[in-house]
Amino acid sequence: MSATIHVYDPAMCCSTGVCGPDPDPALAQISADLDWLRAQGAVVTRFNLSQEPAAFARNAAVRTRLQQGGVAALPLVLVNGELAFSGSYPSRAELAARAGLSASE
Repeated sequence: MSATIHVYDPAMCCSTGVCGPDPDPALAQISADLDWLRAQGAVVTRFNLSQEPAAFARNAAVRTRLQQGGVAALPLVLVNGELAFSGSYPSRAELAARAGLSASE
């Protein structure tokens, strides 16, 4: 069974945040890591607070975490429906482990 990953990003100028003259290296890395997960068969969906606020309100775990921690709780990463990471982007190895994959695949 492939993993389902939902990433709830803070408000960004574009869907990945990797835009403009000086993109954040952490955003470039998570984009590459999510592409890698897709290549391994994971289903990955990203939600940008500035573009899809309703997605944040629809998910009870996301809504609760935002009520508790505010936007500082972002990004939020859910793996197979469970809150796995909050407040910073996980590494590829961390994502792979939670998704049941080997980071070297």
